[in-house]
Formats: sequence, structure tokens, C-alpha cells
Amino acid sequence: MCGITGWASFNRDARTRVPVIEAMTATLTPRGPDAGGVWLGERAAIGHRRLAVIDPVGGVQPMTDRPDEPAVVLSYSGEVYNHHELRVELRGRGHAFRTRSDTEVVLRAYAQWGEDLADHLEGMFAFAVWDERARRLLLVRDRLGVKPLFWAAVDGGLAFASEPKALFAHPEIRPRVDTDGLREAYSLLFNTGPTVWTGVREVEPGGLLVLDRAGIRERRYWQLEASPHDDGQQATVERIRELVGTAARSQLEADVPVCSLLSGGIDSTVLTALLADELRLREGPDARIRSYAVDYSDQAEQFTGDVLRTGHDTPYAAEAGAFIGTDHSTVVLDPHALLDPGHRKAVVIARDSPIGVGDMDTSLHLLFGEIRRHSAVALSGEAADEVFGGYPWFHNPRALAAETFPWLLVTGDEAAMPLNPELDLRIAEFRDDTYRSALAAVPHLDGESPAEHRQREMQHLSLTRWLRQLLHRKDRLSMAHGLEVRVPYCDHRLVEYAFTIPWAMKSFDGREKSLLRATGAGLAPDSVLYRPKNHYPATHHPDYNRGLQNMARDALAAEQVRALADETRIKPCLDTPSDQLEWGHRLRLERVVDLALWLDHYQPEIAL
Repeated sequence: MCGITGWASFNRDARTRVPVIEAMTATLTPRGPDAGGVWLGERAAIGHRRLAVIDPVGGVQPMTDRPDEPAVVLSYSGEVYNHHELRVELRGRGHAFRTRSDTEVVLRAYAQWGEDLADHLEGMFAFAVWDERARRLLLVRDRLGVKPLFWAAVDGGLAFASEPKALFAHPEIRPRVDTDGLREAYSLLFNTGPTVWTGVREVEPGGLLVLDRAGIRERRYWQLEASPHDDGQQATVERIRELVGTAARSQLEADVPVCSLLSGGIDSTVLTALLADELRLREGPDARIRSYAVDYSDQAEQFTGDVLRTGHDTPYAAEAGAFIGTDHSTVVLDPHALLDPGHRKAVVIARDSPIGVGDMDTSLHLLFGEIRRHSAVALSGEAADEVFGGYPWFHNPRALAAETFPWLLVTGDEAAMPLNPELDLRIAEFRDDTYRSALAAVPHLDGESPAEHRQREMQHLSLTRWLRQLLHRKDRLSMAHGLEVRVPYCDHRLVEYAFTIPWAMKSFDGREKSLLRATGAGLAPDSVLYRPKNHYPATHHPDYNRGLQNMARDALAAEQVRALADETRIKPCLDTPSDQLEWGHRLRLERVVDLALWLDHYQPEIAL
């Protein structure tokens, strides 16, 4: 993993601005705690912070094609899982290698294929290539957007970074927010391209950007396509098992300790079982993969359910770990620690955004910090719900009939902090316009039934929008500790294949994630395979609710917070007895607290 940053400009000599690139690079130190470096040419400055996962000695960056008078410079973040196969192919084409790192494979792939190299890469990645001879900058992001990549215009060119905070270390880019940014932040639509920050954009998942003297050019090199599915049910199950297994095996490679996130749900359990089997094949029958679950001290004593959580994860995670044979640990968090202002601020800074999910973000941040004490790489079951149809909206007639993003029927406006009506942001109009645009991007097959047509829309919206904010969350909170989280269910070959499968086959047993359940037969206990979906755990301790209410009162004392928030809709949440505070109302308070921390830290210019 790592952090990348830099800029290219045709108006100023980058070699005169060494402190700028050093400052930008330094902001990304948590992403790359092992090493850092910069490269400067006349028209470009490239920075890198490294988390050494593969070839710790040889993978130093920024990497150049040759030590003297380099023609190509690379700053790369992520993992390319087919780098062994590509190395063989590139050697056959005459390329020589100095290291065994996947970074050098990407570098040589650019020399071979230019900007078309992305078509040959399998994995999660975001990288920048500066071509010194062509005076051209290339930015590339992986197909599902697992790794972040932001950019903003500067005089004569653009600057780029893994996180916006690095861009703000450039003197020409300041933290500014306008009405468009507030719409992006609080509409819960999860666009890519625009961000909460004025002038700061994302390279789209499956996209690339080229800057040269002719200007900026963007294009998509990958997107989901609809195609006929000819496999029968059994053949489909076998193909899914093959694809999931291949993804799991390829992502187990590392020169540092690896672990698995094991929640006790079907997604993480099937993945962990495949990883454990592969590890035993590689290292012997006694090899055991570490696995981790999270819990709260109040839930460990007496579970309290809510609209998103119907059961206690911890016993299922322990049962799954024993069944698979992992070295399992449960990280038990004190709910009071989730109120610590230092922890809350660290989350807001990691995300560069006021939008999070409160205690669930803080607990994930603390969990990753604990895991990082033992492992540098963790594998997660993220994206299985999107790939296999696990969310309630795939199975709810009301959601299927609604003319809006389906998750809004679950979260509603309760999940977004109510904004001051005097701002006149026209969120409803923005949602309608964005929804129509999102549906227009969904590919369809001729002859699809209306029901199949709608399910394909649901799948596409979930994979291209809902998933993006989950991947952002996981990347930013893990990399704040220098922990690399891999997501095998985001393997693009698996996603492509699953997207073609008719909905009747995806739900053949009348439940969610039928194909993954069939794939996991024998790999996990039946108690886990047939559990209802449970969301990430949350604390229900009354002390947490009371503390959150007090923090929200303090947040509303700030004039800038009151200018943005609708106090009339927030104050009733402050007066509700702490043991009666509903989930949606509590989330409003979380938003207010995070907004205050974000404004205090970034001191953004608000232009409304």
C-alpha cells in the first residue's frame, strides 16, 4: 500500500519547490510509515510514502526506469496481484528487472503498453506515471475504486494525491467548500468525480487521466457491462467458487504478517476459510491465519439489537474461527473510548470529510489500530453484499418500486445531518437529477423482464455508488494506521461475472446471497451460512448516548456549525432520554459532532 502525491506544471520549474513536495509527501506518512522519497524534474515533482508489503528492500519509490537520466518515474499505491505472470510476459518482451516488487512490474508495463497498461493489471491500485520524454502525466485508478486518487488544478497543470490533505499542502490549493460540496457531502448519493472540496476531484474508478501540453483528458478503461449468462445453476456455483478462491489465494501474498477480518457473517467466514486452506497448503497443516472480530463491553455483557442488528456477532465469529481453525481474537472496546475527542478527531482527519458514521467509524479506527500491532495486511469480506445481492433493498418490494436510491429508504434523511434551510441547497432536486443520471449509466440486455431490469439497476447502483463510500471508509481508517486492507470480493473478474447472473439464480434458495451460501457449503458452519444479515456492530451503552448528546451541545455552540446545521431538528435529539435515543436521531448528533471537528481542524473557506 502507500501514499502518492505530486504535481506537473508547464509554467513553473518544479526543481525550485522542494519544500512543497516534501510537505505534501509528509502529510501521507501514516499511509506509508516505512519510508518516503521525492523526485523532481523541470516540469514535475513526485512524492511517495511507503508501506513495505512486497519486496521491502527492492520496492523503493518514487521508482525510475533507470538511475541516470530517467525517462519514466512512478509513484504507486496498492497491489497488483498478477505481477508474477506479467513479469514473465514482460521479460519475454525484452524487459529486464532489478527487483521482485510489483511496483517495477507496473513501471515496465507502462514502458510496454503506455496508458493501456491498466487493461493488463489485476488488483487494487492508484498510481501516477511521469513520462519525462513525452512531458506527460498519467493517473490511473483501479476498476472498483478500492484505492483513492484525488486531483486539483494548479498553475499550468494539476496536483494529485491519495488524500485531499496532501493537496492542501500545495500553496495553490486551499480547503474551500461551496453549495455543491455540501450537496455531495450530505445527499448520501456517493458520486465520484466531484467531492466535498471545491476544485478537488477524484479520478473515477476504472478511469485514467492524462495531462500534457494539450490539456487534460479523462477516460474510462473499464466499466460494468450486461451480457447473456449461459451457465446453469450448478456451473454458476462452481464458477463463483473458482473466482472467489482465485481472488483469495492471489491476495494472500505478502512479505509481512497477514490476517483476516472475521465478523461471524457469511462473507468474512467463507473468505477466511479459503485463506486458511491456502495458508495450510503453503506452510503446512499446522499453519493458522490470525482472525479478528470487534465487540463492545456493553454488548459482550448483554446484547442490544436495533433496526440494523438482530443478533450478536461475537459468538458466531468465535464459532467460525474454531470451525476453520484460525488464531482468533475479539477486540473488545470500551464504549467510553468512542467519546474520546482525540479518537473522534483522528477519524475526521483520516477521512478529510465531515461525513462518517460516528461510533462505527471510531470503533473501526480503534480496531485497525489494534490489528496493526500484529499484522500489516488484513483481508476483508467487503463488497459481497453488492456482488451477491445481500442488502434489504434487493428483496424489498417497496425499495424495488421506489424512484430513488434504494438505501435512502433505509437511511432516510435521518442519516444525514439536517442542514440549515436558509442555505436552500435543494437536496431533493439534486437527488432526483443524480438518480436519473445514475440510471442512465446502467447497461441492460434486450428482452429483459421489468423485474430483471430493475434488479440490474439495483446491482449497478450498489456496486458503483453505495460500495464506493464503504471502500473509502475502509481505506482511510485502515491506512491511518499503515494497515493495508485487501478486498477479494472486489476482484473485477468476479464482479463482471456476477453482474451477468440473472436475479432468479442469485436468489435461488429464496434468500439473500444464495450463490455465496452455496459456494460456502462445507467451508463454514451452517449456523453462520444461514444467519440473517447483520450490519457492523454498534454500542448501545447509555453513557455513550449521554456523552454524544453533550458533545453535540458543545458543537452547536460554534457559530459556523449553527450556520450550517438546522438546530430546530437537532435540539429534540439532545433532550431525548439517553436510553430512548433512536438510531437515526443518534446519527444526527454524530454528524454535528464530526462537522464541528472538521471545521475546527481544516478551517475551510465556506462560500455559499
